[in-house]
Amino acid sequence: MYQWRNFQFFEEKPASANVAQELKEKVECSTSGRGQIAVATEDASVHVIDRGLKLSYSFQAHSTNVQYIQQLKQRNMLVSVGEDDTSTPRVTAVNLKMWDLDKMQPEGSSTTGPACVRSLKIFAPKFPEAKITSFLVFEEAPPILMVCIGLETGYIYCIRGDVARERVSRLRLSVDPATDNQPASPVTGLGFRVDGAILQLFAVTTRSVNLFDMHQQPPQKHVLDMLGGEGLNMIMSDNQELVVGRPEAVYFYEADGRGPCWAFDGEKRYIGWFRGYLLVVTATPKKGSKNVFNIYDLKNKLIAYSVPIGDVAHVLCEWGSIIVLTKDQKVLCIAEKDMGTKLAMLFKKNFYTVAINLVQSQHADAAATAEVMRKYGDHLYEKQDYVEAMKQYIRTIGQLEPSYVIQKFLDAQQIHNLTNYLEKLHEKGLATADHTTLLLNCYTKLKDVAKLDEFIKGDETREGEHRFDVETAVRVCRAAGYYQHALYVAKRAGEHESYLKILLEDLGRYEEALQYISSLPLYEEAVTLKQYGKTLVGHKPAETTAALMKLCTGTTGGGKENGPPSNGETPNLLPSPIDFVHVFIDQPKWLMKFLEMYMETVKDSLAHLEIHNTLLELYLSEDLRTPVLTEVVSDTTPVKAKLRETQSLKEYNPEVKEADPFAVWGVKSRSSKNIVLNGTPTPPKVRPKEKTVPIVVVPPVEKETPEERAERLKKALALLKNGWGPHEQQPRYDVDLALVLCQMHNFRDGLLFLYEKMKLYKEVMNVYMKDGDYQGLISCCKRLGDASRGGDSSIWSDVLTYFGERGEDCSKEVKEVLVYIERDNLLPPLIVLQKLAKNATLTLSVVKDYIARQIQQETRYIEEDRRAIEKYQEETATMRAEVHELKTNARVFQLSKCTACTSALDLPAVHFLCMHSFHQRCLGDNEKECPVCAPTYRHVLDLRRNLEQNAGDHDTFFQLVRNSEDGFSVIADYFGRGIFSKPEKPSSPANGLARTSTNSSFA
Repeated sequence: MYQWRNFQFFEEKPASANVAQELKEKVECSTSGRGQIAVATEDASVHVIDRGLKLSYSFQAHSTNVQYIQQLKQRNMLVSVGEDDTSTPRVTAVNLKMWDLDKMQPEGSSTTGPACVRSLKIFAPKFPEAKITSFLVFEEAPPILMVCIGLETGYIYCIRGDVARERVSRLRLSVDPATDNQPASPVTGLGFRVDGAILQLFAVTTRSVNLFDMHQQPPQKHVLDMLGGEGLNMIMSDNQELVVGRPEAVYFYEADGRGPCWAFDGEKRYIGWFRGYLLVVTATPKKGSKNVFNIYDLKNKLIAYSVPIGDVAHVLCEWGSIIVLTKDQKVLCIAEKDMGTKLAMLFKKNFYTVAINLVQSQHADAAATAEVMRKYGDHLYEKQDYVEAMKQYIRTIGQLEPSYVIQKFLDAQQIHNLTNYLEKLHEKGLATADHTTLLLNCYTKLKDVAKLDEFIKGDETREGEHRFDVETAVRVCRAAGYYQHALYVAKRAGEHESYLKILLEDLGRYEEALQYISSLPLYEEAVTLKQYGKTLVGHKPAETTAALMKLCTGTTGGGKENGPPSNGETPNLLPSPIDFVHVFIDQPKWLMKFLEMYMETVKDSLAHLEIHNTLLELYLSEDLRTPVLTEVVSDTTPVKAKLRETQSLKEYNPEVKEADPFAVWGVKSRSSKNIVLNGTPTPPKVRPKEKTVPIVVVPPVEKETPEERAERLKKALALLKNGWGPHEQQPRYDVDLALVLCQMHNFRDGLLFLYEKMKLYKEVMNVYMKDGDYQGLISCCKRLGDASRGGDSSIWSDVLTYFGERGEDCSKEVKEVLVYIERDNLLPPLIVLQKLAKNATLTLSVVKDYIARQIQQETRYIEEDRRAIEKYQEETATMRAEVHELKTNARVFQLSKCTACTSALDLPAVHFLCMHSFHQRCLGDNEKECPVCAPTYRHVLDLRRNLEQNAGDHDTFFQLVRNSEDGFSVIADYFGRGIFSKPEKPSSPANGLARTSTNSSFA
């Protein structure tokens, strides 16, 4: 054991000199617990010492002597064994007493000190008296105690129960009693071991070590060793092991037998245990030399303290200190130093392994342990033992900032150690995105594909979590040209965006990208196609268009109409094709095909307005040009891989020109002065920028033929007509937008159709007039100017005005227009002459026949009017003569029959001036007017009343004047109806038909 290192982890504290002076008597036994020490002297007194090693109080425990005392742990009670005087002279009795240290005797009593709760006699007729050689009390559930008393005769007396109430049971155990062959072996040591609910008792004699199972009745003895020990050389460890000291070694015993031993040479005077340390007092072989008091740290195999000492009487452990009482009444107090002091001692001597073992055995916190390992790692690093240093740094993961270690191993020669550290960092799930970047760069720098595969694919057993940052891993693998690894990571992590970027930008596998997109859920598929559809359409237009058709219609193409969606989605939940118009920005022809196929498949789309508008714009575009993509630099060439790698590293360090595994940390090599603190790299020195030559890709353009342009215009007109059927009130497209597009692209047929559908006939005429299309203009007027078919006949007047203002000869067209104006009598001849007079190229011969026919017609009208006037004059004269006759001459009624019933007229009868006669009974209650003439006269009155009302409606009059081309005729008509005359009241209450007689007839 001489090879064990010796340290001074304990220190001696000054003890009170008063204790040694006050304890004048020899100390027979001692005990400690509950913050105090109790010692018994040879005068049978017990002295209690407080924390300051000062005597607190004393009391007389027994009358003769005190052999053993023990402080209970669960209760503040003291158990003592000693001799007391009896009534018989010179006869003593050995008693067991319990003292309640919390109950002191009241002042004025015969004795002072704590109260004695109970006193029991140890020996009885069945338990013969013998010399007591060992004593131990075990506290079960209070107030139950197990008191074991070892005897010189090789027996153990056990007293179990409530000693304070004397409710106990006694038991005798046979250990090494006397036999015929050999004498008895005294019991020198006792120790309890608790294994769950099982209580076991170690019993040590001078010849053997034994174990009793106290749960058995009677307890069974098991001999563990045929070698025993002395009384002061036995103790129980914290792990419930029996420790026995012999001259050659110190032995440990467990329930199944002897365990390990420690070969500490020398005669053992005392064995003790303190907080995991083994206390040993060893006698020196030299005469006159002092004993040696050693404190052993068995876990770390070192001597924590060593001091020469005199003859030890008692060793006590209390208040975190070791109190040693020597036989010469001296007190030695030894306390353990704090952890920091002990570590400082070890660091000073570079005993880092001992320091690590020490903090681990002392169950220090993780931060303290990591700090020791860091210092050990720094020590090894300074000695250039980088491999061992890294092992220590790896043990600090989780406590030490990773950047502290990383910046030490950024040298290219230490890339293997750095890789090892970063791997462990990822295994424990403590790596950041920068750590992942650095590790992957290390793999790529080492070209260790196997390690890269293991790192990327070794994560397969973990579900739902990753040891590294997925985005970083994908980015670094792409930058280094390991596209398959990046592809694997992205796909397994469900990073659709990264996966597709690799397929499209790095590998150019467009068909595989389309298949992957088609396998995604509906929503994700739509989002992905919106993002990457432009690239896919540029390289695989037909396949991409088919995929979009399947997505938007739920079918595989345009072959099925209104078929059920193949993906189980309802049509209203399917994406709209308008959402993908932007992906065809460079492929307008394929956009046109896509929308045409969609319209053929889906007849009633919610986006029909936008689809028609977009298609119309595509049809009317001047030129649909499709760029043909060509690859100037291949995706797999080393040049492009290097460019991508450098571009990725520039995200961390804009000055990086090549793929450096340490570039992301701002450090090129150990010669760089950039330092990484707390995981944040400092920027490196700026290097001069190098000139680069950009690569420009100019795609050729596929031109459109005139035939294709004409075909698109036909489709545009068909779209306009189909989108606004004959019986539809509203079109399926935006009319205003359609008009603007047709005007922008000078699409005449579309404009004519839209104007005609909107009944803007004058705008239709303007189109023909603008183009100078005389025949088309006249043909359109023939179709749209027929009022009997809902047309507007006024357009002929506009056409005539147009020809009249033209500065060229259009005699043929003017004659044809005059035919329809004359047929429908649309304009007066004077107006026609005024309109045509503006055209200097027209001659009188153009209108000669028209004017002649008009004059003849007017002459005929005048003759007819003259005859009508003469007729009205004659009728007026006749009416005036009749009125005069009625006013001046008598009226003779000669009717003999009733006008109503044609019966012979008898009295009473009624005669009217209109020469109608009626029976009075035939008239009923209406005798004031003639039933035959009244309706006609009433109609005349209604007409007159209406005329009088219209005379006050000035708005209607002026509106008719404004809208009529011949306002004078409107005014003349009003005059002819007498509207402007002053109204007269009717002269007769019976409409001018008065009754003449009611009771007789006149001759």
